[in-house]
Amino acid sequence: MHTLTLQAAYDGTDSPPSAPIPLRAGPLTLVYDGGDLRYIRLGRHEIIRRLYVAVRDHNWGTVPATLSQLEIHATDTSFSITYHAEHRQGAIHFGWHAAISGTADGMIEYRMEGMAQSSFRRNRIGICILHPIHECSGMPCTIEHADGTIDHAHFPAAISPHQPFFAMRAIRHTVIPGVTAEVRFAGDLFEMEDQRNWTDASFKTYSTPLALPYPVEIGAGTSISQSVTLRLEGTPPPAEPDDPALSFGPEPAVAALPIPRIGLGSASHGMPLSLGEIARLRILHPAHLRLDLDLSADFSARLEQAVAEAQALDTRLEVALFCSTAAHAELAALAALLPTLRPPLAGWLIFAHGHKTTPPELLDAARQVLAGYDSQALIAGGTNAYFTELNRGRPELDATSAVCYSLNPQVHAFDNASLVETLEAQGITVQSARRLYGSRPILVSPITLRPRFNPNATGPATDLPGELPATVDRRQMSLFGAGWTLGSLKYLAEAGAARMTYYETTGWRGVMEHADGSTLPEQFRSIAGGVFPLYHVLADIGEYAGGVILPSRSSQPLALDGIVLEQAGRRSTIVANLGQETRHVRIAATAPRVHVRILDETTIHEAITNPESFRMQAGAAYAPAGGLLELQLRPYAVVRIDEEHQEPAAAQEDREA
Repeated sequence: MHTLTLQAAYDGTDSPPSAPIPLRAGPLTLVYDGGDLRYIRLGRHEIIRRLYVAVRDHNWGTVPATLSQLEIHATDTSFSITYHAEHRQGAIHFGWHAAISGTADGMIEYRMEGMAQSSFRRNRIGICILHPIHECSGMPCTIEHADGTIDHAHFPAAISPHQPFFAMRAIRHTVIPGVTAEVRFAGDLFEMEDQRNWTDASFKTYSTPLALPYPVEIGAGTSISQSVTLRLEGTPPPAEPDDPALSFGPEPAVAALPIPRIGLGSASHGMPLSLGEIARLRILHPAHLRLDLDLSADFSARLEQAVAEAQALDTRLEVALFCSTAAHAELAALAALLPTLRPPLAGWLIFAHGHKTTPPELLDAARQVLAGYDSQALIAGGTNAYFTELNRGRPELDATSAVCYSLNPQVHAFDNASLVETLEAQGITVQSARRLYGSRPILVSPITLRPRFNPNATGPATDLPGELPATVDRRQMSLFGAGWTLGSLKYLAEAGAARMTYYETTGWRGVMEHADGSTLPEQFRSIAGGVFPLYHVLADIGEYAGGVILPSRSSQPLALDGIVLEQAGRRSTIVANLGQETRHVRIAATAPRVHVRILDETTIHEAITNPESFRMQAGAAYAPAGGLLELQLRPYAVVRIDEEHQEPAAAQEDREA
């Protein structure tokens, strides 16, 4: 039987990522990570999340870089870094030299000198600066424009549908009282966008304004030179010592929220579910099964199969309808099948080919034609793409409609750390949707690790032979995938999403591998017929269907995060180590005795190949001291802590008497 390598169990890859290198520039701390500067902080206050260079192709695809000639010289108070970067993909060949420095007085400079080695079409090339949302959202700032004018403004609080700032030469904001950070740009026109639209946890300042035409042909020999400089103004306070342990627990005096209804997508490979797959999927208690139907094609067989699978799973269908210009006839043809097939419905998601958001007249037509079959089924409008389209298009929805949009964490960046950063921003999209549409139910459907399609492509995309399809992420079958799923559930649920649809039932975009296994086993290292670690996260939440979630907080949410569930006198806390290092954690636990079940490198084989046995295990017993449970979590471990608070029946009867 195929077994997982340790690294594949962690994040689906063959080799560990390079370890970030900690650096200092006087009072500032930061890390160097694969060509980028990340997490530039003054004490505990983050100033810049990331500084990097991006090469974006004609479809907004990010072309990765290969680094060479890396040299790092660092002291306790300063550093200098140089390297050469090559971006090569298809017709694209662009190279550049980096010169990065940090000085003892708290100044950081990031310079790039590049040249196109071939002629190719690009949408953007240059330095990007990510400003953190936690420290910056809603905060005042000063914008210095390219013409020398000064504006006093604020970082957006709600997600801005369009660029908040244009033609920027510099931006300043207060880090702490008495200390201001200035970020200054050179080499091109810079502007800012609100990346929370795509669930990136940042405001991004970038070069080449979107108002200019794109894509643009760049000729071989074209030079590009840019720089960004960060300076502090004021006197920073002495550094505060950090607690090496991470802590997690419910936020006191914050009301509990109902757990959203959580479903799965039907498998895009089209193969029907086997009896064994159905048995394992029922353990998840899926609230619905999403089915995508193109009404301009022959859809009856696909609908019939989905009805049978929903019935076997004892769940309902969330049906996404895609209509053409002949929408009325297509909806009528669907309505004619409903009395015969009798699909159990959770709701309809209404979309139109050629439209990024639901046209209001199509929503009206769908209600008129379909509501007679099941008047209780939700009818939702919005977008099959990202929250961005909902925010920019703002489709007209009547008071009885639900609102829907999809989500994935890889529109702009693809490394593990960047995917973890998106978790916080997912909940902010729900909050912003609520500002737009009031009390209407918010449906986030589907949630996937990779984009299902590119809604902003300017040309066709093709998969490379022998490589995973663009819609597949090798982390789907890993412990990292489980931790990311847990974080996603936390932030969307705590923000008040009514319903979420995750992944698919089976296959490499699903929660378990098909019985035939991966068709590219060297690229996607799953075990045939086994479940993926994220299956257990969804099963844990499914056990609490109908219960509540207690909003919770982590001392370092980019390293450790989780969720607290309650129902009928019992409580479970599920926490994930989101990084590739063993971590000492303190987890709040109020019961005098708890049971702890750990999903990590030591238990993953049983969890994948025999999930029923793994889930029956109560776990090791612990007695928390002072309301805290202290544990060592291995890389990407997911731990479940079960507390029993319900009184024994005899004691309850005595008290009531």
